[in-house]
Amino acid sequence: MRAIKLLLVGTILGILVSSCYAEVIIEDEIIAETPRNTAAMLESYELWYIDINATTGNGEIPFMQQAFTLTFDRGNLLANNNLVGIGKTGNGLGIAVGFYSPLSAAVEIDHDVDGLWLLDIYVVNGNTLEFYHPGTDTSYFLRGYQRNTFDYDQVFYDNIQYFLQEYTLWEKVFTSEAGALNEFDEETYLQFLPDTGSDFFRSSIDPPGIPINQVQWDYEGDYQVYDVRNDPSLKTLTLDYDFMGDDYFELYVVNDNTLELYHPDSGTLYEFKGRGFQQYLKSSDGNAARKRIKQKLPEMNVKRQRTN
Repeated sequence: MRAIKLLLVGTILGILVSSCYAEVIIEDEIIAETPRNTAAMLESYELWYIDINATTGNGEIPFMQQAFTLTFDRGNLLANNNLVGIGKTGNGLGIAVGFYSPLSAAVEIDHDVDGLWLLDIYVVNGNTLEFYHPGTDTSYFLRGYQRNTFDYDQVFYDNIQYFLQEYTLWEKVFTSEAGALNEFDEETYLQFLPDTGSDFFRSSIDPPGIPINQVQWDYEGDYQVYDVRNDPSLKTLTLDYDFMGDDYFELYVVNDNTLELYHPDSGTLYEFKGRGFQQYLKSSDGNAARKRIKQKLPEMNVKRQRTN
């Protein structure tokens, strides 16, 4: 059974939001808030960001597990399922993935792949909704934003581990002249794949420019993306090579097709371009398996070594 959440009586809601919900009172105590006008509530924000780490329960709503944002547009449901192109695809709203019908304090969603879902809706605060699925006792929490105030870059940065997986492979296109020779110089291609329990990568020393399906993978190991203590704008990456241990890099994103890996041990900078973009569409095309999971990136206590 859904755990009843006590809400602060003093929550200050905007005029629009306050007109869209009603308090549920039992024995003179406010115990929940439900939308009075569900359609107006859902459409009051252009984007609803799914805070996947706030999810409660052991079940899953597949399309919410995959999406970064949802948009409710006069019966049409749109989603940003990819980081590549976020902020540009569908004028920032994403791709069409289904339809929805507002009900009293609930919504029925007809997803193109995942079918019908009836979800109860509760107001958490002025820009946060809880979508609750009674059948699995699972809740997702969505925060509302307008496009002109939504920080697409921050969403990209906060979910950067998924960005690595949105291309079939990454091809090295540049190696700096500065830096000592090291074994990673030989690598041409990297591939980042999600796995059960851990993420793994593959690498290849094949020549550049060959067709994707002709790349022969020479090595496979685990990889990990890290936050950096006291440096919120930096991510780091380790690649677990048996023959040389964990190779450590500072990870920089140039744009949604280009990343840079700086190798502090050798002082070498590498640039990689993504090839084979995997768009997570509304149809079952083999690319629909990727999903977001509740996780907090481990933290690394290092200092940034790249100086420019």
